[in-house]
Amino acid sequence: MARYGFERLSAQDMSFLMAESDTAPMHVGGMAILEAEPLRGEDGGVDVARYRAAVEAVLHRIPRYRQRLAWTPGEGWAVWVDDRHFDIGYHIRHIGLPKPGTQAQLRELASRIFARPLDRGRPLWEIWVVEGVEGGEQFALLNKIHHCMIDGAAGAGLAEILLSPNREAPVEETLPFIPRPEPSGAELLLDAIRHRASLPGKALQAARDWLGAADAEPLAELKRHARVFSELVESSIWPASDTPLGGALSPDRRFGWLTMPLEDVKELRRELGCTVNDIVLATVAGAVERYLSRRRVDTSELDFRVLAPVNVRRKEHEGQLGNHVSSWIVPMPVDEADPLERVSRVRDETAKLKKSGAASGIEGLMAAAEWMSPEMLARGVSLAQGPVNMIVTNVPGPQFPLYSVGAKMLALYPAVPLLPGSGLGVALFSYEGRLCWGFQADAHLVPDLDAFAADVGAAFEELRASVAAGHLAKRTAVAEAPPPVAEVREPEATEESSEKHASAL
Repeated sequence: MARYGFERLSAQDMSFLMAESDTAPMHVGGMAILEAEPLRGEDGGVDVARYRAAVEAVLHRIPRYRQRLAWTPGEGWAVWVDDRHFDIGYHIRHIGLPKPGTQAQLRELASRIFARPLDRGRPLWEIWVVEGVEGGEQFALLNKIHHCMIDGAAGAGLAEILLSPNREAPVEETLPFIPRPEPSGAELLLDAIRHRASLPGKALQAARDWLGAADAEPLAELKRHARVFSELVESSIWPASDTPLGGALSPDRRFGWLTMPLEDVKELRRELGCTVNDIVLATVAGAVERYLSRRRVDTSELDFRVLAPVNVRRKEHEGQLGNHVSSWIVPMPVDEADPLERVSRVRDETAKLKKSGAASGIEGLMAAAEWMSPEMLARGVSLAQGPVNMIVTNVPGPQFPLYSVGAKMLALYPAVPLLPGSGLGVALFSYEGRLCWGFQADAHLVPDLDAFAADVGAAFEELRASVAAGHLAKRTAVAEAPPPVAEVREPEATEESSEKHASAL
C-alpha cells in the first residue's frame, strides 16, 4: 500500500495549465441567480455560514475541491495532491452589492471577479456569494473553477452535487477530511519514469480504440483519421481573418448575459430540420455580422471561425471531473444576410464535420500528447489556438428546478475563458425551459459587450420572423391560388348509342 497519494493530470487537463497566462486565465464557471428568502438569516442577509456548511458536507464527493497542484521535478508535469491546509472560508467568499442592487452593478462586480486568475497554490476553485441583488430579493453565486479540473459535461454533473432537485433536501453530515500524505520529489520522479515506460503499451491499446470497432476496416479508418489530421494541420497553418474582436488580450474583462425561451429555439430546430446547436451558431453568426458591420467592417470576404467543443465523454468517465472533450472548427456565414440561409450553411458545415469524424481526430491528437514534454505540449497548444476567432460552447442542463439549501436557482449564465488573441467567448446552458447565454469579453477589445448581447437577441428574433414570414407566404399562396378547374368529361359511349351513331352515318 502506497504511503502517499496523488493523481497525474492528463495531457488535455495539462494543456489548460499551459495555455494560461496573466492576461488569459483559464477558469470556467458562471453566475447562478437564486431566490434569497429561503437562505435569509436573522440579520436579514444571506446566511453564508449555512451555505458554506452545505457545500462542505458534499466535498467528499468532489475530491479535487480539496486538492492542489504539485509538480514532478525534472519532468515539470502537474499532479494533484491533497491540500492539508484546506480552508473552505478562503474558497467560499461573501460580498454585497450596494443598493439598489441593479443588473448593471452585478455585471460590473461579476466582470471584476471573473477577470482574476485563481491561486495555483490552493485548490483551483472559488464561489462568491453576492447578496443584495434586485433589492435583496435575490442573491448570486459566482463560480470559478480551473479548466484543468473540468469540462462542460463535468460541470453539469458538478451542479447536480452542489444543488438538489428537492427544495427540502436535508444538509448531509460533514465527514472528516483526512488528507493523504504528499509524495516526495523523488517519489514523483520515479512515478514519472514508470508512466513513460508504460506509454508504448497504452499507445497500442489507444490505437486499437482509435481505429474503431473490431468490425471496422482498419485501413479505411486509418485513412479517415489521416485525412482529419491533415485538415487540422491545414486549418492551423491558415489563420482566420483578423477582426476587431481579436487582438492582444488585457487582464480586464466584461461579463454579460441573455435569456430566451428554450421552446422557441426547439421550435425553430423542428421547422428548419437542424439541431439546437445549429440554431445557436447561426444566431451567433448573425450577431457577429451586425456587430462588425456597425464597426464598418466588410464581412463579405471574412473567414470567421469558431471553436465549438464536442463532448466525447464515455460511459466509464461519467461522474468524473477532468476533461473528455474534443472540438470542431466551424466556418461561420457572417457574410450571409439571409437568416434562413445562415442556418442552412451552418447545418451543412456541422453535418460535414460529423461525417468526417473531426472530433475523434482531435481526441486522437490529445491521446498522442501524453507522449509530449510540457514544453512540446505548450508549443502545440499555442499552434492550436491560432485558427479561430471565438469559442462558442453549449451545455445542456436539467429541465427541472434545482435548489441550494432550499433556495431555488432561477438561472445560470456560464462563463468561458478567452482564447489568446480572441476577445469574445460565448457559452450557453439550458435550464428549466430557458436558454441562458453568458458572454465574456476583453474589456478593451469589446468595450460594448451589451451591444453584442443585444445583437444576439436581434439576430434570433430576425430568424424567428423569417420562419414566420415563410409560413405566412405559404398560407397566402394557398389562399390566393385559383380554385381548380373541374375537368369536363363526355359520357362514355354505350354499345347501344354507338350502334345508333353508326346507322345515322
